[in-house]
Amino acid sequence: MEIIEVKEPGHVKAFHKVPFLIYKDFKNWIPHLKQDIEKIFDPEKNKAFRGGEAKRWILKNDKGELIGRIAAFIDPKYYKSFKQPTGGIGFFECINDREAAFLLLGTAKRYLLTKKMKAIDGPINFGEKNEYWGLLVQNFDYPPTYQVNFNPPYYQTFFEEYGFKVYYEQYLFWRDLKRDADEVFQRKAAMLWKDPKFKVTNVKGYSDQQLAEYFLAVYNDAWGKHEGFRAMKYEQALKIMKAIKPVKDVRITLFAFYEDKPIAFYINLPELNQIFKHVNGNLNLWGKLKFLYFKKFVGSTTMYGVVFGVIPEFQGHGVEGAMLKFGGINIIGHTPYTDTVITWIGDFNVKMLKICKNLNASLLRKLYTYRLILDEDIPFERAPFISGSKEDVDEIINGLMPLEENMSKYGK
Repeated sequence: MEIIEVKEPGHVKAFHKVPFLIYKDFKNWIPHLKQDIEKIFDPEKNKAFRGGEAKRWILKNDKGELIGRIAAFIDPKYYKSFKQPTGGIGFFECINDREAAFLLLGTAKRYLLTKKMKAIDGPINFGEKNEYWGLLVQNFDYPPTYQVNFNPPYYQTFFEEYGFKVYYEQYLFWRDLKRDADEVFQRKAAMLWKDPKFKVTNVKGYSDQQLAEYFLAVYNDAWGKHEGFRAMKYEQALKIMKAIKPVKDVRITLFAFYEDKPIAFYINLPELNQIFKHVNGNLNLWGKLKFLYFKKFVGSTTMYGVVFGVIPEFQGHGVEGAMLKFGGINIIGHTPYTDTVITWIGDFNVKMLKICKNLNASLLRKLYTYRLILDEDIPFERAPFISGSKEDVDEIINGLMPLEENMSKYGK
């Protein structure tokens, strides 16, 4: 076998070809857009290169056939959040061959050791956590969600036999929009609706600048206590609002206010993979034309909840239920959306997991973020829980309505 560092245009092309070989027999697989992936490895477009670096490799067998790929990266803003310098690996794809997988993982490991990393997290993104983060370990039949990792079941064996341990679990949830929230949520929401100082609205008529300010205020307050949290700046918030603008549906992006102060947001986008599945992973000119056609004449019936947040002062006061009620009145029957996928929530975020349970959502998928300790003097420690415990998480997850029953009941 031959491992080759990606340095030339031909190598880049091969890097993007590997998944099409791995998933040729996966009928539900939808490829990531190669343009999205290339932005991550472009120093001009990815701010993680400011102080960080990344390398990619492809793997060929003795016949010269492509059989795998991997990327490794260091981002000082990421690894400085932990007790030890921690690098990352991602975009791993490999045929079902242990030797090939270990060669890829070993190549990434040796590179990160030369950079004095003492631990490796993976598979993760060289950038924000909302994209390409985690290894899928449950539900390989449901079509992949846009920019969420998808992989064959055997990858789990490769990672764990190599020595990776679960640093935290990630959960994606599914919910029918017609389904009522838990009674407690409904009661608290009803009380909140009576308060004239409180309001929920979609973002029709709001500028990108206004939305960036609202988003920034809630985000920094709501996530301030999370491990590794870095306060967002206005420029970054504005960049996010501008980035989602081409695909944003103003009817399904919601903000809540109290005394005109933003206290919560629920950023939804159309599930783009329902459209991107027609472009075969390439948003070139022809792909863009197909995207515009299917967006206009087919569209999406599923919303994707990209991020949801409530500032600590209003958590547990019914804000979630009030936003849900607003959505039920203004989205159901007035838009094509019938269900929603809620983006991944780490098992360390017990409060948010409770919210999903009270929304009567079902577990759609489970992913793992792994960690490999490279220094034998450093003990492995699982990600700390923000609130609650592993027992609380197990109780929440085990208490959810099974996905099959939920979808069957609502005719999915």
